Amino acid sequence: MTLPRLETVKATIEDGIAVVTCDRPPVNAQNRRMREEFIALFDALSDLDEVRVVVLTAAGKYFSAGADIKERADFEETPGYYIGHNRLTREFFYAVSDCSKPVIAAVNGPAFGAGFALMLACDIMFAVEDAYFVMPEIDVGLAGGLKFVADHFGKSRTNAMYLTGRRYPAAELYRLGIIEAALPAEEMWREVMKMAREIASKSPVAVRKIKRAMQVIEEMPTREAYRYEQTVTVDLSHTEDAREAQRAFVEKRQPQFKGR
Repeated sequence: MTLPRLETVKATIEDGIAVVTCDRPPVNAQNRRMREEFIALFDALSDLDEVRVVVLTAAGKYFSAGADIKERADFEETPGYYIGHNRLTREFFYAVSDCSKPVIAAVNGPAFGAGFALMLACDIMFAVEDAYFVMPEIDVGLAGGLKFVADHFGKSRTNAMYLTGRRYPAAELYRLGIIEAALPAEEMWREVMKMAREIASKSPVAVRKIKRAMQVIEEMPTREAYRYEQTVTVDLSHTEDAREAQRAFVEKRQPQFKGR
């Protein structure tokens, strides 16, 4: 299976790790083309057996300046366009969060609005130490992305962030436990790839089912969530990978997973 043709995003695959790089100079603002390419790309990565984990980063100095405001100029003139735009925007984020493979954000610089939400759609998040995060919608007459923020921050911080449009440094998100680390660029990349390789070494079927379980149990009461997790454990126990993992543990060797 080949990857879709891309203009605003780059993708490479090596040793089970897909590296996806936003590349729309100068600030990786999100337009219709980028959203369409993201959806097609992440759907493809979900299906590719050779991909076990995805790293999402960006070229240049910005992770993403958010939505391309210039693109909105003609929205009101075309019936139905805004509705279609909103649908595409929603699926842009869910293409990342719904990807069957874990997605690690390697945030290389500032993330504004929809760029911040894009990071929050990932499963694990790292950032360079001089990155900062802003929800500036209130300053440009818009709203959106509030739920992504509210899922990660407490009530007061979510409201303050959204109603003021203030900048929050990566160090503050690390202090709050939102991101894994805020590090110098080279060190961040080393840690990102170390984690990516570690995840890629696990059973692909287990990783896929565990990621799905995390999403399903998010809104469940604890008792029902645990019951669901137990059904996942039962399903996994019948896989070849589970039997191989248990044999390898007993034999004190590295398992050789086949993804089934």
